[in-house]
Amino acid sequence: MENDMPGLEADAVALLRTAISGETFVPGDDGYAQARLVWNAMIDRRPAVIVRCRSAADVGIAVRFARDHGLPVSVRGGGHNVAGHAVGDGSLMIDLSGMRAVTVDPQTKRARVAGGATWGDVDRATQVFGLATPGGLISDTGVAGLTLSGGIGWLRSRHGLCIDNLVSAEVVLADGRLVRAAADENPDLLWALKGGGGNFGVVTSFEFALHPVGPEVMFCAPIYPIEAGSGPIRFWRDFLADKNDRVGSIIEFSTIPDDPAYPEAAWGKRVYTIAAVYAGDAAEGEALLQPLRQQGPLVADFSGRMDYCAVQQLFDTIIPFGAHRSYWKSVYLNGLGDDTIDLIVAGNASPPSPRTLSSIWLAGCVLLGLKPLATALILRRRLSACRPVTDAALLALLETARRRFGIKRTPVLLVTPEWVSPCIVGTWNPRIVLPEAVVMESSPARLRHVLAHELAHLVRGD
Repeated sequence: MENDMPGLEADAVALLRTAISGETFVPGDDGYAQARLVWNAMIDRRPAVIVRCRSAADVGIAVRFARDHGLPVSVRGGGHNVAGHAVGDGSLMIDLSGMRAVTVDPQTKRARVAGGATWGDVDRATQVFGLATPGGLISDTGVAGLTLSGGIGWLRSRHGLCIDNLVSAEVVLADGRLVRAAADENPDLLWALKGGGGNFGVVTSFEFALHPVGPEVMFCAPIYPIEAGSGPIRFWRDFLADKNDRVGSIIEFSTIPDDPAYPEAAWGKRVYTIAAVYAGDAAEGEALLQPLRQQGPLVADFSGRMDYCAVQQLFDTIIPFGAHRSYWKSVYLNGLGDDTIDLIVAGNASPPSPRTLSSIWLAGCVLLGLKPLATALILRRRLSACRPVTDAALLALLETARRRFGIKRTPVLLVTPEWVSPCIVGTWNPRIVLPEAVVMESSPARLRHVLAHELAHLVRGD
């Protein structure tokens, strides 16, 4: 088939087809129309050529081809992105969907994940061994896009973001060379990949640290009518304030569909779900999260103990691939005051469309988990306005608690103006981060309890 894109000769495309082990598509080819689609139906762009790679060697060939022919490059990992960066008009699109292998080493608790894999691929492979690494909330989200942007999911409370578990990566650079990025090899590149986006090369393989998770976890999902107002959300905020090291949670505003899974009287009504996952024993999580399900009359309650893989797929049907023309906006909040909650609830009671979705995410302490410049993630710098505690009485409480637990190295005590839960960061040089509100408003007895709670995590090693 003759390529009708200007500036790209048919002979050049023919040579590209023979050079790679994967597939090549140009406009007019069977499969081209499907290959250029991504999750967001709003994105309707036409690349000059699509190279569906099957190896890192294919990626290198595609990159060099684009360079030699003056084509901009886009990269499609899982294709589950809103902005549509995976596909560009007149570009060469490197499609990694043919590279989805996941290899797990249960002894070292490491997983090697190909650049086109989805989190569903990862979850299925790792859960065979009762292991997991933090992923997203939707199973067909691509590993590459989520990780390179930071990666926030249900397990953030205990195990951090995707980038906190990224051990190494194999990357094809702009000159077509394949390099490894790790702590002992190209460490600057690894730093950039941790939250800096996808413009440093094409990541063909990720290596992640794994953690014992599941197979059964507790998923909390009471659905409140929008008429319940701000009360349940204020309770959620306060109740989880000291539990963000164990619970990943969001508030999700939506409209009940005409679906027999819901009471017919609720069809078409605006609601919000208090969704939460306990990163620990399922029975313990069920008891702990029960109060979130008791804040008034419910439209429905989908809470229960279930397989971790099932939890990771629960949101798949809400925004399926190619079903919606999606436009997203977000903002980071330094706090979640009562007035802010009231505004959010009021806005969601009368949304622009019944199909409008809106969420409040509790970031938890993981975003403070590293020094601001330890990764390329900008958000950590915004939430890292910490200063050392100098109050002698508070430091004396810390010293007493340290001796009680037999901890040899005294943690650094920090205070932050941000709205986060108390947390302990690091094990070799531990730091305890306390929000100003806790320090200013708590009694000595309460502060002793908070410090002991955080030091207990250090002793347990979790």
